[in-house]
Amino acid sequence: MAYETSEPHATSAPHETWEPHEGAPRSAYPEPSATPPPHESAQQYGSSVPFRAGTEGYTSFRIPAVVRARSGAVLAFAEGRVSSADDSGEIHLVLKRSPDGGRTWGPLQCVARNGTGTAGNPAPVVLAGGRVLLVQVHNAADATEDRIRRGQVGPADGRRVWLQHSDDDGATWSTPREITDATKPPHWRWYATGPGHALRLRHGPYAGRLVVPANHSLPPTDPRDTGTEARYEGGHALLSDDGGATWRIGYTDHDPATGRIAAPNETTAAELPDGTVYLNARNAASAAWRRLDAVSADGGERLVRPFRPQAALAGPQVQGSTLCLDDRGELLFSGPAHPAARALMTLRASRDGGRTWHTAHTVSGLPAGYSDLVRLDRGSVGLLYETGDFSAYDTLTFRRIPLKEPA
Repeated sequence: MAYETSEPHATSAPHETWEPHEGAPRSAYPEPSATPPPHESAQQYGSSVPFRAGTEGYTSFRIPAVVRARSGAVLAFAEGRVSSADDSGEIHLVLKRSPDGGRTWGPLQCVARNGTGTAGNPAPVVLAGGRVLLVQVHNAADATEDRIRRGQVGPADGRRVWLQHSDDDGATWSTPREITDATKPPHWRWYATGPGHALRLRHGPYAGRLVVPANHSLPPTDPRDTGTEARYEGGHALLSDDGGATWRIGYTDHDPATGRIAAPNETTAAELPDGTVYLNARNAASAAWRRLDAVSADGGERLVRPFRPQAALAGPQVQGSTLCLDDRGELLFSGPAHPAARALMTLRASRDGGRTWHTAHTVSGLPAGYSDLVRLDRGSVGLLYETGDFSAYDTLTFRRIPLKEPA
């Protein structure tokens, strides 16, 4: 087993405070560092709750994304849903920052809003110089996913892609800049970035490239179809080789013929030590397997082969997150492991680049939904995920998971 034993239920932590493991001393915590302090034991790791539904002016918080800034600050992003928990309506992109590795959190910041419409699907990435980019998608308040897929929403009100940046670890943000023309062909209907952290490649000839996994839908080719059918789902990536100044579309994978059994939807990506980009997607098709995966050997330009089933990652239809630990030779995946319900948040690991998987750490048996992973230091990873005692959407909880030293 590569990870320390499970901790108390995530929702036992009070709002915006760090809850040590039962019996651990409630001492002050040091600033995050590349290596955990020698006195910090696994018993001192716990959970905090940066976002709780029904507080701070929002009915619901959903769709987590998390990155670690160059200073070590942890940036936790979410959709702040104003008047309801629905996927459309007035939705803001909000942020909380932690200076101490996710133990405590600063005040809520509204990073982006789209009038009374939606600003969502956060996909943040940290550049080598420290700048934080935040790719996102906007649409009108009444532009529901169903209407967009049916072609009932015009381009101005449909899904449009925007970009912001921060040069001070998320304290302040630029005005959003639209990049739709470079990242979305006019005939695509539904469109979503991530959600979850994007990639800055670090190995091989494509080092420095930004890769944002995304998905889209196509107009129906059969007159009997409406466009809401899963077989019109497709996956793609956004690429930038100049730090986000310009963008283009990399790989695309959409085939209505095979989409009946393998339809890539929300996608997460990780860079393997040899520079291969590993992609893992939610399968929108009604198939026995709920996850799909694929790899790119050229920095996300093309796929070696289309998305195929990854039956080793059992679970419900839901978003997930991947993270590669180069120094440990491990690829991680977070997501609910219950076969039929959004529950049982679990960390799974692969030591062969995503070909096979095993359970590494059961986070909680409670309801759980979307998640995102971040490397905190040499000895721990962080998990920001949707969870609650009786609903997966009560909180966004942050769990710090210690890594055992390699045998």
